[in-house]
Amino acid sequence: MQAGDRVSYRLTFAVLAAGGAAFALLQSLIIPVLPTVQANLHTTQNAATWILTAYLLSASICTPIVGRIGDMTGKKRMLVITLVALALGSVLAALADSIGVMIAARVIQGIGGGVLPLSFGIVRDVFPEDKVSGTVSIIASLTGAGSGLGIAIAGPIVSVLSYQWLFWLPAIMVTIAAIAAYFVVPESPVSGHGKINWLAAVLLAGWLASLLLAVSEAPEWGWASFDVLGLLALAVLLGVAWIWIEARSSNPLIDMKMMRIPAVWTVNTVALLVGAGMYATFAFAPQFIQTPSETGYGFSASITISGVLLLPQAASSFILGSVSGRLTDTFGGRRVLASAMIIATLGFAMLTGLHDSAWQVVVALTVIGVGFGTAYAAMSNLVVNAVPKDQTGVASGMNANIRTIGGSIGTAAVSSMVTANVAASGLPTESGYTNGFMLMTIITAVAIVAAMAIPATTARRRRGRYTPSTVPHGELGLVAGGTLAGSDPE
Repeated sequence: MQAGDRVSYRLTFAVLAAGGAAFALLQSLIIPVLPTVQANLHTTQNAATWILTAYLLSASICTPIVGRIGDMTGKKRMLVITLVALALGSVLAALADSIGVMIAARVIQGIGGGVLPLSFGIVRDVFPEDKVSGTVSIIASLTGAGSGLGIAIAGPIVSVLSYQWLFWLPAIMVTIAAIAAYFVVPESPVSGHGKINWLAAVLLAGWLASLLLAVSEAPEWGWASFDVLGLLALAVLLGVAWIWIEARSSNPLIDMKMMRIPAVWTVNTVALLVGAGMYATFAFAPQFIQTPSETGYGFSASITISGVLLLPQAASSFILGSVSGRLTDTFGGRRVLASAMIIATLGFAMLTGLHDSAWQVVVALTVIGVGFGTAYAAMSNLVVNAVPKDQTGVASGMNANIRTIGGSIGTAAVSSMVTANVAASGLPTESGYTNGFMLMTIITAVAIVAAMAIPATTARRRRGRYTPSTVPHGELGLVAGGTLAGSDPE
């Protein structure tokens, strides 16, 4: 590799990392300070929750669609458009003087969900093959750790500046990244053909919105309420219709054959379970730490102090995620992912039984961070390597989407457990948190089994290429030299 190429790759990596980190920060920065934003916008708690829900729904709908458009028309172009949307949404959120404007801004920010699949696609298209695994791991770990870091730094930012800077800082970061992307990032030489199946896109948006809205609001509306059951039924109907249309389309938005590749659907199953544990941790660990100690648990921590206590989790997630690519190359993706889920399960088991002291909670969360950081990066590599290059964006987008769905379900389930029993003070009892942590232990334990179900292949490096010994049912096509379109999942 020539010196000029190395500079180009490093600049491209910096742009992709900045975009992914900004999106992750915007996903979580607002969570710890939602009451502050609610008070400043003079709105109700129910309305304020839409600041989170709108972002979640928009990102879930846009992520696979943007990834698919990038696969078809050029990933660089869509990356610039996505970063511009993320910047504009952030500026609008910083200037918002009403809840309606804030929700609209969050919808625009949700388009930024396409940053991750587009970034993975660009890395796979233009980076040297021996750099792909490590680069994907670092970008994925930045995105995963960024969500935890957002919760940790939100308090200090608001204390020193104001909550508007939760949006100004990412806006500045993304604006610089968008300008740099236009001039620095090379266009991908590989893109798909065809056109967007808009009926499939509408059906996809419909069932995702129905499902995520139902599980997000279920703790408040009630799981057996007419609204929640109706939304779940609508999600099923639209989901079935979407699968039927996609399976019969000559130009599918998301190729159902791709989704049936063993290495894809098994990793997506793990992603659903990882999302449940990771998002639930982000939502409820700060609440537990901030609970007044007079209740018999919690540590009466301020938003700033709770952020400091959560920093080790974010740091461990990033550090282990960054080296996940090397571990995958050495030991195989399946082994790394299964090991990561074993570590996360141990962390949740520690949190379930040992949470009387702050140091116990910090240690448990750090262990969980090690597991999730490693798993996050390993899953991204497994999906990227399991599909043809012209489906990298949409496959990564669906994997990210499934994590989000899992996160919504996990957060809603834990919320229902935490709020099931409320003390006279109006705060949840300790048993609610204990039951929630136990549920996460069970979920991550199931993820171990799902990870072991990922098809096993024997991979070894040969001049920067992977040579497989087995091919899962011939699902992956061969390329010149007898090598798979993607590297082996094991």
